[in-house]
Amino acid sequence: MSKEEKTLDPQPKIKDEQLQELQKLVGNLQQGQASLGQLEMQKFSILNAVQELDKQLKDIQDKLQEEYGRVSIDISNGAITEIEDEANKED
Repeated sequence: MSKEEKTLDPQPKIKDEQLQELQKLVGNLQQGQASLGQLEMQKFSILNAVQELDKQLKDIQDKLQEEYGRVSIDISNGAITEIEDEANKED
């Protein structure tokens, strides 16, 4: 055997069982990270949808206030109740 052949010895490796366990753990970690990324994307979409709904609610509240004034509306039956101004209340 020449000196060159001795330096070409294969690198030491971990046992097959250890490699399989390591690969499985890394794969599971990567799956978990991918799932978290998907959840973050869903969260972002839901947050945007909620913001749009808030905007739509504010728009209709403004329209209703223009038409009916400052009132409270029971959303179960549409009943309108006048809201008293704190400044106009007499104790």
